[in-house]
Amino acid sequence: MSEQSHRADLGKDPKRVSGMFDEVAAGYDRTNTVLSLGNDRLWRIAATRAIAPRAGQRILDLAAGTAASSVALARSGAEIVAADFSPGMIAEGKRRHGHIPNLSFVEADATALPFGDAEFDTVTISFGLRNVNDPHAALAEMRRVTKPGGRLVISEFSTPPHPLFAGLYGFYNNRVLPVVARGVSSNADAYDYLNESIRDWPDQRTLSQWIRDAGWVDVAHRDLTFGIVALHRARAPRA
Repeated sequence: MSEQSHRADLGKDPKRVSGMFDEVAAGYDRTNTVLSLGNDRLWRIAATRAIAPRAGQRILDLAAGTAASSVALARSGAEIVAADFSPGMIAEGKRRHGHIPNLSFVEADATALPFGDAEFDTVTISFGLRNVNDPHAALAEMRRVTKPGGRLVISEFSTPPHPLFAGLYGFYNNRVLPVVARGVSSNADAYDYLNESIRDWPDQRTLSQWIRDAGWVDVAHRDLTFGIVALHRARAPRA
């Protein structure tokens, strides 16, 4: 795959990006832990607490990857649907976690979800919205499949508000991360793409407005790790 094919163009080809994730599925979680300096586990805990899953709920975990986040949710006894547009990620998730009875796997495009209206109590997506070719359509689809009064929880890379930390974060992403990725990843070019997708993604306020534009209410966010990541929350209107 050429360097140009990894450009973080938000009009990206979904098949190409899906194929990229297929290539890195086996080592994806390990690489993320190394590149995030272990913070990915803390971000997952924060998202799980925000979702607050309970037995009897049905929760859609979009861009679930190998289902690491889905497993954390499934421990509550809720019915979890792990969805991803990468067949390789879904296959790896099934291989690792297919034995969990309240966890199912679906290959799905976030912009055209294969579910009926108002099926889920909560929809969540962690570090996947920026990889969707039309995030506005995806946010509207998430709203469609969520029950009235149901919840949305999004974890996504964001913009550190403090200039000094933003500079340090930019240096790490541009200079350190590519070198480390080449040492630990099976496809370092994929992490060049992911780095670009982080750099080109909008800030917290912009994403919050996108969520409102898709029809969600009670939109709020809080920063994690000095704003490297933002945890966005919203509700589907009850009417």
